[in-house]
Amino acid sequence: MTLAGKKLHMSFIQDKTGELWRSFMPLKSRIPNASHELYSAEVFPGMDFFRAPDPARDFEKWAAVRVDDPYDVPDEFETLDIPAGLYAVFPYKGKPSEAAPVFRYIHTQWLPASAYTLDDRPHFAVMDKRYKGEDPDSEEEFWVPIKKK
Repeated sequence: MTLAGKKLHMSFIQDKTGELWRSFMPLKSRIPNASHELYSAEVFPGMDFFRAPDPARDFEKWAAVRVDDPYDVPDEFETLDIPAGLYAVFPYKGKPSEAAPVFRYIHTQWLPASAYTLDDRPHFAVMDKRYKGEDPDSEEEFWVPIKKK
């Protein structure tokens, strides 16, 4: 699939997620034939990012929508191609700011106990009409790229 939107380089310590979404949301209606769902994607700089975790290490974060035709995207936006592959999907209900324990569980418990390992492709969250920002009833899905061990 192809996403169109805005990206910023950030780290977990210097989180610029709010800034990124504030810059994207007022402009997203300019993207023709965009999906109604929002996508928050992370592109990490290789698998070493997870082998030696460093919360100060930079990665690329996207605020985006899915598009059918990347050639139809206005120049003010960038596109991100997400290659096909297997993903583990984790539904989440709660405030996005309180999701860190879910990611810790995925990486320290679920993955090691599963028949899978991380794959070197973008991670993303899908936010549809159930997403309500910092509302405790907000819902989204976390998509984690995996492959057989």
